Parts: sequence; C-alpha cells; structure tokens
Amino acid sequence: MKDLIYLDSAATSLSPTPVISAMNEYELRYRANVGRGVHRLAVVATQKYAGAHEKIASFIGVRQGLVVITKNTTEAINMVACGIEWQKGDRVVTTLLEHHSNYLPWIRLREKYGLDLSVVHPEPDGTFDLSRFEEAIDDTTRLVAVTHASNVLGSITPVKEVAALCQEHDSRLLVDGAQSVPHIPVDVEEIGCDYLCFSGHKMLGPSGTGVLWMKSPDLTPLFVGGGMISDVSSDHYTEAGGYSRYEAGTPPIGSCIGLGKAVDYLNGIGMETVRDHERELTALMIKGLSSIKGVSVFGPPPGKKRIGVVSFTVEGLHPHDVAHILDEAAGIMVRSGEHCCIPLMRHIGTPDGTVRASLHLYNNADDVERLTMTVEEISRMV
Repeated sequence: MKDLIYLDSAATSLSPTPVISAMNEYELRYRANVGRGVHRLAVVATQKYAGAHEKIASFIGVRQGLVVITKNTTEAINMVACGIEWQKGDRVVTTLLEHHSNYLPWIRLREKYGLDLSVVHPEPDGTFDLSRFEEAIDDTTRLVAVTHASNVLGSITPVKEVAALCQEHDSRLLVDGAQSVPHIPVDVEEIGCDYLCFSGHKMLGPSGTGVLWMKSPDLTPLFVGGGMISDVSSDHYTEAGGYSRYEAGTPPIGSCIGLGKAVDYLNGIGMETVRDHERELTALMIKGLSSIKGVSVFGPPPGKKRIGVVSFTVEGLHPHDVAHILDEAAGIMVRSGEHCCIPLMRHIGTPDGTVRASLHLYNNADDVERLTMTVEEISRMV
C-alpha cells in the first residue's frame, strides 16, 4: 500500500502480517476441523479456536456470557432478531443513525409479528438528546437496538445511559459495535448491554468473521446441525452448551484464529493509544476540510463524542465523482454513496450520499494533509 493512502477502514480495515501468518500457519500446519476429532491436528485446531474466543472475550471486557463467532455484524444482529420469542405488541426502539443491518431486521419483524417500532431521531450532528430515548422506551419495550458509533457521522451514542433506561423498563439492549470495537476501548460490563455485535474485518482481522456476545444464552439458535448438539435420537435432539450451541456447522476456523491474532495486535498497541492517535488525526482532518470553500463536513466536532469517520460533500459534485478523482489523481481510497444508511442520508439532506474518509492506526498526518490538499484542488474545479 506504499503508493496508496487507505482511508476506507470503516468499510474494511487492512490486516497486519501477524494476522495473515496466523491464518497461513493453520492452513499449512494443523488444518483440521474443530470439536470433532481426537487426532493431534484436530486437538491443536480446537485449542487454537477456543483460545480465539477467549481472547475476544477479554478484549471486550467479558466476565459472563458467551462469545459466538458469526460471519459478520449483520449475521450477529439477525441472530438476535430471529432468536427472541416475540409477541404481538412488543416494542423495538432503534435510531435513524443505524446501518441497514440494524434497521431492516426490525422492519421485517414489524411486518411479520406486528411489533411496534419506534425510531429515535438524532440531532443534526448525529448526537442524541437522551430525553428522546426516555420518551421512546417504556414498559412494552422488548429490545433497544442502537449503534455505538455512526458509520456515517462518526458520532458516539450514549449507550451506557441508554442501558440504564433499558434496565428501568426491563428491556434488553443490543449494541452494534461494528465501528466502535475497532477504534475505542469497549467494555460490555461497563456499558451494561445484553448483546454486542461486531465484525472482524473492520478490526484488522479477516473478512467472514464477526462476533455476537450475549450476556445470557437466551436466544433460540438460528441454525441447527452438526456441532451444536450433545445428543440426537430418532425424533429429538439436545443442544450443546456454551458457544457451540450457536455455531452449527464447520466455522471459519483459520479466520477465527486470525481474528484472535488481530486482537493480540490491537492489545499490543493499546486501545487507548489507538483512540488518541485517531482523535488527533480526526481533528486535523475536520479542521482542514472545513476550511475549504464549497465543502460541507457532517457530524459532531472533534473530541470524545466521535470516532475517526468523517463524511463530507463538495458542492456541485456527486460523491462518487469526488471519490473517483481522489483515487485517480492522488491514490486516496475513500468510500462514497449512501453507506447503507439511506434514511440517515435523507435526514441530513444528502440524497446522493457523502464522501467518507475513515481512519485507523496505520494512517498519519501526511495522509490527512494529502486528502485535504486534493479536496481543495477538486473544489476549485467546480
């Protein structure tokens, strides 16, 4: 990547060499299935696979509950949506900030079960007035599903305060941590949520990996089959305990081990260090882009209420055109379009979407300066 500037980590992050090496080691030295065999390769693979679960659990502050491997955040959220025994009249509360993956499941449930869906609207900068959650969450609320950090505006949701409201009304809280877990310290016990969902490919790990943490194993498994049972008769089966109950079939073994190595890599640097580094670069980026005539920057100001996701538009140009010019003229990789958040795009008045530059630990001030200078040149073309 030495000839490119990668500013699309909110979509998919880059993987360091140790992660790739860990996956290659599995493929070349002990490739075998897990939880099924007793030969030496199966034993090593099973131990490494279980060890990855333990690393992930520690990384997000787990002291109880289960870490289940999924293929991404979307699957994890849908496991929750399909795993709860819903009753007509149950209320689900979500927000307009949500990625489609944390929005569409609740619309489908409303259509299928007649659920009451309440959508909390953010302030113009993507932050929330807590009173809006106080109005939306009541004793009929079965589940509150919110993003921890917006993949468009970078704003951080006050999930700890929302969790306290959920506890008052005996409601469960699902937190979409796809954008928070890779960039800021996250502790599920401190938050007080019931479910946390996130993806491996956004936190230096391989694609095809995700995580569902649940405080209690209270969901009906989405899939049944090999690996998730302890006994089967001609007309009955008994589900296994632990995370195996929710991981039917052969999992992405090498990729899960690679995700465990990504956790090691992030721990070696320290998530506080990652957050401080990205906060500094975010402030630099927002300052530079905001100073350019014809450029509009969205989201909260730099500080503790946002992550390193910066969305902007250039007056007179479609976001896709801006992204294409950034690539061709300066080798800068950004995302453009609606970012799987069409309702939010309409809410903030950008029906064509935005240009999104998103940071990670491998970016530096030179990357930000090159982005700012190129956007300034683009704005003069209009």
